[in-house]
Amino acid sequence: MKKILIITLLGFAMLQAFILGGNNEIKYAHAPSNPKHTLPTSSNEILSFHQVLKDSIDAVVNISIRIYSKQRYIVRDPFFGYEYYQHVPQERLKRALGSGVILSKDGYIVTNNHVIAGADEITVSINGHTKEYPAKLIGSDKGSDLAVIKIEAEGLKPISLSKDEDVHVGDVVFAIGNPFGVGETVTQGIVSALNKQGMGINQYENFIQTDASINPGNSGGALVDSRGALIGINAAILSRSGGNHGVGFSIPVDMVQNIVTKLVKNGKVDRGYLGVSIAPITTKNEAYFVQKEGAIITQIQRGSAADIANLQPGDLIYEVEGKKVSSPTQLQQIIANISPNTQIDVTLEREKKEVKTTMKLHRRME
Repeated sequence: MKKILIITLLGFAMLQAFILGGNNEIKYAHAPSNPKHTLPTSSNEILSFHQVLKDSIDAVVNISIRIYSKQRYIVRDPFFGYEYYQHVPQERLKRALGSGVILSKDGYIVTNNHVIAGADEITVSINGHTKEYPAKLIGSDKGSDLAVIKIEAEGLKPISLSKDEDVHVGDVVFAIGNPFGVGETVTQGIVSALNKQGMGINQYENFIQTDASINPGNSGGALVDSRGALIGINAAILSRSGGNHGVGFSIPVDMVQNIVTKLVKNGKVDRGYLGVSIAPITTKNEAYFVQKEGAIITQIQRGSAADIANLQPGDLIYEVEGKKVSSPTQLQQIIANISPNTQIDVTLEREKKEVKTTMKLHRRME
């Protein structure tokens, strides 16, 4: 009997949350760029990350939600004898559903959309504190599985942010969260792979893969490097049983910062839209192109940004805004990270000749 590979989202998936907009800005704390990658060499050294992880652990919170459901009952009318349905409010309480990461001193916290989806009330517990803080939903984005909530509290310690360019395969990493509701926990592993796409977990994927143990309740928690700097938000595991098998996925920090900034400012994420269907370069069609990486246009939507810019089926897009495009998925990611109505520079190949053009992106209808 074939084993079925199940993609398991960590935490409990619920109904999509309403978006509450905000017009604020968020100030991030950034870790130093270009960190050294070193290995202890002294025979009298004990490799310990206790000191560097203390602040990161304090920046990871436990998130509980409260939802109110209505139970449907059949009621018989005592006078006329007919039956009808009546909805009776009944509170259903769920706790320790996930984790979150403090991003600013004024209380902005990032987590997964599936952690808070459908919540009527959100409560945050901070490591080492007994007080629980009510949280307001600032905005959520189902496509990236990210959400931002905010609490009013003093003395918060935001986590420092790394950059995607400082994350390498083989780096030692730590997953911080609240698995199974047992309390703040740290597990160690390495970066197993970068830019994992096409997993079928989220609409927009560019995952960091890690073998650090990630379990239910870690959703929305932090994946940090050996400096304690945030490199990703833990989102999902690949598993046959629902337990950890050393294949965990985190949303990379650059995407997190991009989405969070938009949610804090607008309460939602507006994405750019080209209006094309695209395909990869394969061994069957590579002879038709000089470039060996990119995204081939197969169809163009009438009236779209691509149509107005006179792009053609068969064009190979291999650079957008100075960024190399290696695949159709990467093109989708680049365009999705650009706001609608933005004028962009595109470099493409047409009949084995380079063509440079500009176009104004339309708004993607989610």
